[in-house]
Amino acid sequence: MNEKKRKHRDFIQNVAIALLSVSAVFLFAQTQVYNLGVHMGSSYISLLSGSDAGAGSAAPSQAVSPAAPVRIAITGPYGRYGNTALSTADAEFEPLDRLLGEVLGSARTYTACDSQAFRRALETTSVYYDFLEPLPLSILAGLVGGTAAEDDISARRLVVSAQDDGVFLYLWDGGDGYFRCSTAISMENLESAAGHYELGNAMFAFDRADTETQFQDAAPYSLFLDTEPALPVLSAEISLTDTDRLLTALKFNPNTKNRYQESMGVELIMESERALRIYTDGSIQYRSGGDPALTVESAGELPTLQEAVTGANALLHALLSPGDGEASLYLQSVRRNGAVTTLTFGYQMNGVPIRFADGGSAATVTLSGSAVSMLELRFRRYTPTETVSLLLPLRQALAIAVREPGAELSIGYADSGSGAVSANWLAD
Repeated sequence: MNEKKRKHRDFIQNVAIALLSVSAVFLFAQTQVYNLGVHMGSSYISLLSGSDAGAGSAAPSQAVSPAAPVRIAITGPYGRYGNTALSTADAEFEPLDRLLGEVLGSARTYTACDSQAFRRALETTSVYYDFLEPLPLSILAGLVGGTAAEDDISARRLVVSAQDDGVFLYLWDGGDGYFRCSTAISMENLESAAGHYELGNAMFAFDRADTETQFQDAAPYSLFLDTEPALPVLSAEISLTDTDRLLTALKFNPNTKNRYQESMGVELIMESERALRIYTDGSIQYRSGGDPALTVESAGELPTLQEAVTGANALLHALLSPGDGEASLYLQSVRRNGAVTTLTFGYQMNGVPIRFADGGSAATVTLSGSAVSMLELRFRRYTPTETVSLLLPLRQALAIAVREPGAELSIGYADSGSGAVSANWLAD
């Protein structure tokens, strides 16, 4: 059985289990729905309660400054502060933005450590960053205005921690890798950055796992707040309305005669070695067999990872219109295999990621050298409404997520294709 069929089978089985396990909740509140989806190759439970730039070479000057979702936790003598609905563009993140930029700029030699060392780093004055997906350090440094030369080390979670002999940076790469590095940051700088936040509103699952059994099945670094954020329900709609503008941005002739109607309403546009499909759900797929009509700007034959990210980001924002809602794209992953670079992007609303029920990403860009060989993009417009998402109480979410032992609980939006998108508890 191939991987796709296996995931579909698991999807159906887990939906049935979840629906049976929460029937009592449906009697209590009929607005509650429980779904199971797939995201980036792993499962998550959704606990739901009620600029017209031209294309061609996507130059760095065209890029919109990226804002990535980030979860933070500051640890001090009197507890922890946390925020799970934050982006790198928010004013609240600014002190931690500068701190991480300076840390990555001063870090030099990374040595392997273990998960226990990473955990112990959170027992002293420290700042914890979770960027949701592993990214190369050079890309993370770009997000916070710093510099880092390492492309071969990726990190999802980072801890800047005070130790007896200085301030150290700890990394987790999203898999089995943990790393430690000394920095040139002073204790005063760390304490100054941490001092902007009032401690005592947050905890990790591991803080309670020894004394409360409900927390034992959640991933240790699930971050919970005393009061979860009040997040609006979003209206969602297809934002692709001007196909001529799209064709122009992708360097097609909008007056071409090579436009065909395929089955299920799919429109196909062909030109030379390039093909564009426009689907009725507002998504597109572009493929090029070698025609370098679309490229990203690079100093050499092969763009650096930063050039690839900047160019792909610029191209996607050239395709999206300025009125495409308040959500924005953020980089989820960048992978390189020889001369082929693949980048995936998601949507986020004010630091909260928006997931798709089918497990796909908002956009994928594949570069062969500096040329765009494949591009997929979902045109979705998200607008906050005046209705607040009704989240399950944490203990109810923990009780349901116990069926996915070891899953990380977090809050995010789950887009199932309907007109309204609510914030939910997700279990990855």
